[in-house]
Amino acid sequence: MANASPYGRFTHAVVRGIPESFGQEGGALAVDLAKAQRQFGCLTGALRQKVGLQLIEIPPDPELPDSWRVEDVAIVQGGTALVTRPLKQQRRSEAVALKKVLTELNLTVVEMGAEGGGSGGPTLEGSDVFFTGREFFVSVSTHTDRRGAEVLADTFRDFTVSTVPVCGGVRLRDICSMGGPDTILISSSSGAQRTLRTMAQLSDYEYNFLTVPEESAANCVYVRGPSNRDFLLHRPAEECPASVSTFQKLQDYTLLPTACSEASKAGACLSSLCLLINRKHTPA
Repeated sequence: MANASPYGRFTHAVVRGIPESFGQEGGALAVDLAKAQRQFGCLTGALRQKVGLQLIEIPPDPELPDSWRVEDVAIVQGGTALVTRPLKQQRRSEAVALKKVLTELNLTVVEMGAEGGGSGGPTLEGSDVFFTGREFFVSVSTHTDRRGAEVLADTFRDFTVSTVPVCGGVRLRDICSMGGPDTILISSSSGAQRTLRTMAQLSDYEYNFLTVPEESAANCVYVRGPSNRDFLLHRPAEECPASVSTFQKLQDYTLLPTACSEASKAGACLSSLCLLINRKHTPA
């Protein structure tokens, strides 16, 4: 087991622009492309200008309508990046541009391929993976199977990797996120609370838990910025009015309300749009 290290120290954020084909994969709600692009711009602006991260933006690709969900395609911890294997065949092409960026950041890139070279094989997406800085939790879903979780464990052998159930067809990152080095933000829904109890039973660590009344508010982006200030990007009052008072309990934090309504309509959340990385040096 790896030595416990505080969560939230990041230097870079990798993002990918919203393509003109955004929302064409279908969904329960109609999306507004222009609004989605504005919201994406606000997110990237906050990460770069307010938090102080070095932003690496991969150009959008209209042939890859889901490629803006960059979190799904790689799991990064320390100097290693595991390029995942999404469920949809088309999404696996998203890794090409991302691998180039990860290599330029001098990360050791591990690719998750099909076993035996066939079309079958394990599947893993970042939306099903929750890293606390001390251990990994993975939800087995329609997008991530048990073999995918095993590949994650094989790649990051210094960390415990536990599988946990998630109810109602949601993804693990939909219902929880880190709200600080030792704080887990989690939805108050009955399903999320069941998942939380399982996580607590499997973990050797003690965390503080901050419960939000709206499930869509449970996914936030916490960063201890280069200035050693605590930043929390969270859904704004217009989108999650009942949860704002909960965020305000985080004293001495810089709260950054960040809209995500259009990505949410497409089944994503705030953390889906960025891949956070901690590197000591900027690539030459």
